[in-house]
Amino acid sequence: MNKQKIALLVDSGCDLPEKFVKRDDVFVLPLKISFHDGHFLDGVDITGDEVLARLSQEVPKTALPDGQMIFDTLEKICQKGFEKVIAITISAGLSGTNNAVRLQLAEFPQLETLLVDTKNIGIGAGFSAILACELIDKGASFEEISTQINKAVPKSKIFFSVATLEYLKKGGRIGLVSAILGNALSLKPVISCNDEGVYYTVTKTRGLNKSREKLRQLILERVPQKGQFRFAVAMAGAKEEAAAAYAWLKEKFPETEVIYAPISPALSVHTGPGLLGIGIQEF
Repeated sequence: MNKQKIALLVDSGCDLPEKFVKRDDVFVLPLKISFHDGHFLDGVDITGDEVLARLSQEVPKTALPDGQMIFDTLEKICQKGFEKVIAITISAGLSGTNNAVRLQLAEFPQLETLLVDTKNIGIGAGFSAILACELIDKGASFEEISTQINKAVPKSKIFFSVATLEYLKKGGRIGLVSAILGNALSLKPVISCNDEGVYYTVTKTRGLNKSREKLRQLILERVPQKGQFRFAVAMAGAKEEAAAAYAWLKEKFPETEVIYAPISPALSVHTGPGLLGIGIQEF
């Protein structure tokens, strides 16, 4: 029970699973996707599959939620009687959403707020939001939740591989991965976010299959010997590979939660088809 009237505000790039999105205390700010023939709200009126199907003809523009949308959502939160807000966003190093939320939170001094820069992307950021929901359900105080979320942020990690770097490059989201551009086309990077929340190359492999294998190895290296943890599998178009990764994790860690998290349509604009990611959160 949400005794302290705590609301959770997240952007759609956190890839929060549907069961959490449907909660009365969760409010999602959709990113924006603009094709030449129209503007769409991420995951609201366009799907990931629809975006992927159109990428060969046009790579759309994406944008963060505008200030008015954020303001209106915070007003709605107040109207529903919430007194505290935990706002969780994808990395400020990859998106201006965190700063946009910060500016609007300043307009609501009546709310006690925590703004979290996850320095992560997709379900790697969503892990923090899931933990916040679980702590709210346990009746934890706002201060306790704030402490636990801040401790958990650096313990969340997602590694992913893409079939091509073309879309990351076109979208200007290439980050520190650009150093490998121009190498032989068979070189496939495994990508993650560094401590500043910017994409970087974790390792390079020759061929996509070896890149997928490396994902599994990197995840195994991060499994803690003690304590609780959970996994997530992310994908854009790589449905069979994602299903295989999910099955592998369930077989290897039968008692551990594995979240299946297709990435949001807006994120798929920057990855293109063929993304596979595996994430782990220690808490």
